[in-house]
Amino acid sequence: MARLQSRLVPGVATFEFRNAQEIGRVCRQHGVKYLFFGKSGAMLLGYSDTTQNVHLYVEKQAANCAKLADALVELGFRLTEQEQQEIRRGKDFIQLRNGPFDLDLIFAPDGIERFEDAWNRRVERHGFPVANIDDIVGSKQVANRQKDRESLPRLLSFREWLKTQQRVLEDPSRSGDPPH
Repeated sequence: MARLQSRLVPGVATFEFRNAQEIGRVCRQHGVKYLFFGKSGAMLLGYSDTTQNVHLYVEKQAANCAKLADALVELGFRLTEQEQQEIRRGKDFIQLRNGPFDLDLIFAPDGIERFEDAWNRRVERHGFPVANIDDIVGSKQVANRQKDRESLPRLLSFREWLKTQQRVLEDPSRSGDPPH
């Protein structure tokens, strides 16, 4: 299982595997359709890094958004009335810093037209729905933020490594190692 928490910086929250477990549990209970996305999604795929928050790409359907708001309250997020309204209407991007961990909700990520397309390309890791690495990388490329440009070379290298691992799993003769 991937180690999702490395160095701890005092006073700075970092994404931990238990955060993913808590989200997964409450979203399953409420029937929320979502994907782990961004760097936290990449980390669930095995990317070695840290991030301060969990990134979720959420299906922007009214019923799904309402379920998400209820799930977050159950999880311990102290949502203001305005935040609840923003979640229920699927505002493009919402940062929550008032719960058990920092959470970014993304309803319209750069470079992805429809949630359903990303959902169809998803992978399951550790029992969680995770955006495909190509969607994670592609969104960062399109966003073109300074912090993304700085981390993109490592993320691209990870993507190539991950694809090599997938090819080996599909055809063990590509590796000198026996399949696991």
